[in-house]
Amino acid sequence: MKLVIGHMYPDILNLYGDRGNILALKRRCEWRNIEVEIKPITVDTNTNFADVDILFLGGGSDREQKMVSDDLTIKKGKNLKTAIEDGLTVLGICGGYQLLGNYYQTAKGDKLKGVGVLDVWTVAGTKRMIGNVVIEVNINEKAFKMVGFENHSGKTYIGKAKPLGKIIIGSGNNGEDKTEGCVYKNVYGTYLHGPVLPKNPEFADYLILSALKRKYGKIELVPLDDSLEKTAKQSIIKRFIKK
Repeated sequence: MKLVIGHMYPDILNLYGDRGNILALKRRCEWRNIEVEIKPITVDTNTNFADVDILFLGGGSDREQKMVSDDLTIKKGKNLKTAIEDGLTVLGICGGYQLLGNYYQTAKGDKLKGVGVLDVWTVAGTKRMIGNVVIEVNINEKAFKMVGFENHSGKTYIGKAKPLGKIIIGSGNNGEDKTEGCVYKNVYGTYLHGPVLPKNPEFADYLILSALKRKYGKIELVPLDDSLEKTAKQSIIKRFIKK
C-alpha cells in the first residue's frame, strides 16, 4: 500500500513547527509498512489533486496568507473542491484552516478569499489567543480528548458546518462559543499547533485510515505502541484540568 501526502506551500505556510504533522503521518505509515510519498505543492505547481491521498496546509501570518490566497482559490480551488467532494482527506492548521473557509478579514480590513469548503469565516481580533488547549471531540462515533497549543488573533465563526470539538481548556475558534475547529466530509480545520498529530496519535491514525479506505476500500490499521504518547497526553490533560 502507498499513500501520497500533499504538503501545500511548505516554503510559505510553515509556522510553529507544523511540519511535524507531515513527519508524524509519514512515520506512523512506515511503521506499518505503508509506503509514503511527500509531494510539495507550491504556487508554481499545477495539480488536480487526483494523485493526492492526504493534503496538509500549515499556518502562516497575514503576509504569507496573502501570498497564497489567489493561487489557492483561483488556480487550485476548483480542483481542490472536486477532490474534497470525492473524499480527499485534508488537514488545515491555523492559517491553513482559515484559508479553507469563506474568507479571512485582516486587521487592516482587507478580505482574503478562502476556498470555501468549510462554512466558516475569520475576522482579525485585537487580542491574541495563546496557550494550551484541551478539547473533547467525537469522530466516527468515538469520543476522546485532544490537546494542542493555540497562538492566533483571528476569530473564526462557524455557519452551518460542524465544529471539530468542544473547548474544555483554551479559547478555540473565537474565545466566545466554546467551539474548536471545523469538519466537513474528510476535511479537518483546527487551531491546534503542537504539532497536533504527534500529541494525538488517534487523530493521526484516523486521517491515515480515512485515506486508505478511500483508496483501497475496507481496511484496518495495525495497532502501534502509543504508550509514550498517551502518557504525555494524559500528563497535559491532568495538568490543566482541575479535578
